[in-house]
Amino acid sequence: MAKIVIAEDERDIRDLITFTLQFAGHEVVATANGAEAVEAVQREMPDLVLMDVRMPRMTGYEACRQLKADDRTKDIPVVFLSAKGQESEVQEGLAAGAMDYILKPFSPDQLTARVQEILQQFGKA
Repeated sequence: MAKIVIAEDERDIRDLITFTLQFAGHEVVATANGAEAVEAVQREMPDLVLMDVRMPRMTGYEACRQLKADDRTKDIPVVFLSAKGQESEVQEGLAAGAMDYILKPFSPDQLTARVQEILQQFGKA
């Protein structure tokens, strides 16, 4: 299946996302903050990045902007995962270069289905 980098600072959520995506057959590289995510994306060149917005060391917005500014990683789709559903938050995420915004809480089935849709959209499924 696909290689996916996830960035989530809350261990329980990170573990749940990792398990869910691995169970669906994906290869997952889990990171705990935006800075680690940027390094992992540059190293792994994944098919998709799922990133929390509010994280230590570097926010998801900052990490996304860095990835979109790099010619090597600018075309890798980034999707934000956040409990912050205000329109201004969503708009900031899209302005940073994300292609979608998934609101927490979500069920494992919802996450798997949305990831599959995104991967198909980019010809990676």
